[in-house]
Amino acid sequence: MLTAATLTRVVAAALEEDAPWGDLTSEALIPADATATADLVAREPGVFSGGTVFTAAFALTDPDVTVDLHVGDGDAFETGDVLASVSGSARSILTAERVALNFTQRMSGIATVTAAYVRAVAQTPVRIADTRKTTPGLRAFERHAVACGGGSNHRYSLSDAVMAKDNHLAVLTRSGVDTATALRAAIARLPHTAHVVVEVDRLDQIPAVLEGGAHTVLLDNFTFDDLRAGVAMIDGRATVEASGGVNLDTVAAIAATGVDVISVGALTHSARALDLGLDLRIG
Repeated sequence: MLTAATLTRVVAAALEEDAPWGDLTSEALIPADATATADLVAREPGVFSGGTVFTAAFALTDPDVTVDLHVGDGDAFETGDVLASVSGSARSILTAERVALNFTQRMSGIATVTAAYVRAVAQTPVRIADTRKTTPGLRAFERHAVACGGGSNHRYSLSDAVMAKDNHLAVLTRSGVDTATALRAAIARLPHTAHVVVEVDRLDQIPAVLEGGAHTVLLDNFTFDDLRAGVAMIDGRATVEASGGVNLDTVAAIAATGVDVISVGALTHSARALDLGLDLRIG
């Protein structure tokens, strides 16, 4: 969740990183009393995300700078659309420009690619979800962008849910504890609200996972035929999630196998920053 505290902390850190001792160029070249108006303009179509972040970059630089957002998070736009307008001290606008654009371009890029995945499975009840493959320190921003694109958020952190993956199961196997017994013991120790996800990479692992009481079974890097077989084996006893090998060419076929959720690391780890520009007019 993108809270006000996280927003302020991350944006303030980015501004401090970019101008630790002030903006030497603007302070040397731009008169202190110069004012300006700038428009955030789309150079390509997409889905907008990061309005509050864009605004915060200017507000934390100079509270007298005003930002008017012309679109909301989750809104689609076309090339040439003016997405926001900024007015105030020219120095302040120039100082905050790069940070404001970096965040908004990144977040809008994630929202745009997420929307493409969501459209690809629109005729099914499947959810498109993100993963923990996010930029360190920017998870809240990037997950917000996924939601703006119509996607769903997976667990936020290691503290939010049990998710036993292949390496966890390998350790269990070496220690001589069978999967079903280990899962039942873990669930008995957990709060009743805790969700348990178990990743499998073979069909023959599914019975033990179901016996252990997993709430979600994650089918990792399964073929289409094995996905269909896995869905049939699980037969509604747990949520079925698919991951691995997911891209825009395969996601519709994966959805057609009957899974409930498709998690896509590429939403965040491979999203291209959208081309947005800040066109400045000195007043």
